[in-house]
Amino acid sequence: MTNKFKDKVIWITGASSGIGEALAIEFAKQGARLILSARRIEELNRVALLTKLPPLDLMILPFDLKNTNNASALIAQIINKFGAIDVLINNGGYSQRGEAISTDIKIDRELMEVNYFAYINLTKAVLPYMKNKNSGQLVVISSIAGKFGFYLRSGYSASKHALHGFFESLRLETEKFGIKTLIVCPGKIKTNISFHAVDAKGNEHNKMDESHANAMSANECAIKIINAISNNKEEVFIGGKELIMIKLKRFLPKLFSKIIRKQSPY
Repeated sequence: MTNKFKDKVIWITGASSGIGEALAIEFAKQGARLILSARRIEELNRVALLTKLPPLDLMILPFDLKNTNNASALIAQIINKFGAIDVLINNGGYSQRGEAISTDIKIDRELMEVNYFAYINLTKAVLPYMKNKNSGQLVVISSIAGKFGFYLRSGYSASKHALHGFFESLRLETEKFGIKTLIVCPGKIKTNISFHAVDAKGNEHNKMDESHANAMSANECAIKIINAISNNKEEVFIGGKELIMIKLKRFLPKLFSKIIRKQSPY
């Protein structure tokens, strides 16, 4: 892996754990300058120490993705320190483990706010700076759930599907300004996403699904994401054997329908 990202200013949301944490550590190895964002400032401080970056090259910018109305003010802080944002990685969010019929609409709205609208708010606030510079990269962490629906994930899957529609359109509109857009679709990755997923009442699932416990590490996933960014990919699928379902859905839909019904929700 080359040091293509040396001195590049990279903003990572959801940087306090999982894929976001792993991305921060890997980018730091390449000499990037980082902005780390999430709700939990104590966890951001922990990750900051792991990056081993000096204060000059690091910024901790905590906020809650449930409210990104202050996106412009957040970005102003970044520009004030670094003068630019070269890469925005929209990574923060959470999943779901509840049947649609028993899930309160409030939870569906919150999933859309955090997993979709927050990404849109941050992206729209960053775009003018990238346009003026005539360069920049937008990275969107979607999911294979953005390619097909699955048990207990109706709201989550909907929020991820929405990302594809928005960012595929945005890519076409902004590439003339030198802005590149990558949509990342992880499958099963060993993170706490299932642990923190919400049930039909909004309570945490509070356990790691077996399929995640035995999955690809967040570190390996991060390296693959960075390679995709470096190679200017438009879309990348990362995971294990579960990725075959994406091809089946597209090329053998009847077989996909038979197989998906036999899968465990966990």
